[in-house]
Amino acid sequence: MPLSEHEQRMLEQIESALYAEDPKFASHVRGGRLRGASNRRRLQAATLFVLGLVLLVAGVALPIKPGGFPIISLLGFIIMFGAGVLLLMGTSRANLHSVDGGAKPKGTGSGKSSGKRKSGGFSARMEDRFRRRFDQQ
Repeated sequence: MPLSEHEQRMLEQIESALYAEDPKFASHVRGGRLRGASNRRRLQAATLFVLGLVLLVAGVALPIKPGGFPIISLLGFIIMFGAGVLLLMGTSRANLHSVDGGAKPKGTGSGKSSGKRKSGGFSARMEDRFRRRFDQQ
């Protein structure tokens, strides 16, 4: 269902306020949830995948099968699966934390508003702004 003109204007106002407030966070959010993997992450995932593939083949080829089950092959498959997950995860947690809490706002007001930010959070601030704008119209 498409947005009405009023809802579209409100959304544009919220977006512009977000860009004015914290452009780094806004560009991160606009980029989408799944971030591309870095070259280092790709190399790590490829190395793990190859190691898992070697273990998978070695587990089938070697006569070491405790209880008749190729445990080495299972370990190789798990490592390969972990490499795929590592590649799909994209950014590390440290990068996400630096985007969420690392940027300090520049000259946005008195000390009273900074105390409000610590307890309220981003979504609470956006809700307050939305309510204030809606009440003004």
